[in-house]
Amino acid sequence: MMSDPDYPLRRIVFVTGPSGAGRSSALNVLEDAGFEVIDNLPMRLLPMLFSETEQTRPLALGIDARNRDFSTNTVIDLLGALATRPGTVAEMLFLDCSTEVLLRRFSETRRRHPMAPADRPADGVQAEQDLLDPLRARADVLIDTTDLNVHELRAEVEHWFAPEGKRKLTVTVQSFSYKRGLPRSVDMVYDCRFLKNPYWEPALRELNGMDEQVAAHVATDPRFADFSQKVLDLSLLVLPACREEGKSHFSIAFGCTGGQHRSVTLAESHALQLAEQGWQVSIRHREINARQRIGTQTT
Repeated sequence: MMSDPDYPLRRIVFVTGPSGAGRSSALNVLEDAGFEVIDNLPMRLLPMLFSETEQTRPLALGIDARNRDFSTNTVIDLLGALATRPGTVAEMLFLDCSTEVLLRRFSETRRRHPMAPADRPADGVQAEQDLLDPLRARADVLIDTTDLNVHELRAEVEHWFAPEGKRKLTVTVQSFSYKRGLPRSVDMVYDCRFLKNPYWEPALRELNGMDEQVAAHVATDPRFADFSQKVLDLSLLVLPACREEGKSHFSIAFGCTGGQHRSVTLAESHALQLAEQGWQVSIRHREINARQRIGTQTT
């Protein structure tokens, strides 16, 4: 579809398929790829959602038989109407799966089928497949998940819908004080307490690791350069593997005694090195940020 230069281009993907085929997993992949994801919105509210003409962020909509006032004809009509809108690309992703595998998945999870809560799962699976047949026939992209694991499904969805087919991984680098304990939900932690401590230099004590004088002092430790390089080498080994595994976020933390000097210097240096390698990096200094918040509250 050609876009009109007077209108912003917006991609809208309807994601559907029988229960147990991987629809929720596909929506998670699209959300990681930058899509706004809305699941099981009542059908009557969809036209109102599409009336927001100023929105340009790609949108993924989870649609299945559990949707209130679900109708295959309504979905197909909406796709047709969106296809005529300038600047809009509307597609349907259908996640399909064999009956045998769907039954096995429901048996493993011991969940009732939404279309047969009081009957055999096989009856619900068959009824849902019959109901969704018109959408399957209308699908722009059909992915059969029968023989796919979660990583293979992610790769398939990203191939069709992620920008340039690339997985995104954001990295957080932070500093902290061991006195206040380890940060929560950290993937990798480095202890910097073996490095030369600027705290014992009166002129540096009130500064922090973001100050050039402190960073230069820490860098004079003969172990600093080797440590910094080995940490970078390890990150550049681990981060691509984490991205391939489907992780969307990875957190690296540097700790020292007070969380003010050595850990801050290492965190700043490492974040810059990763950014220069093309990684999307955010940085946080837990103790410094906490002091700043306290200072703001007392002024």
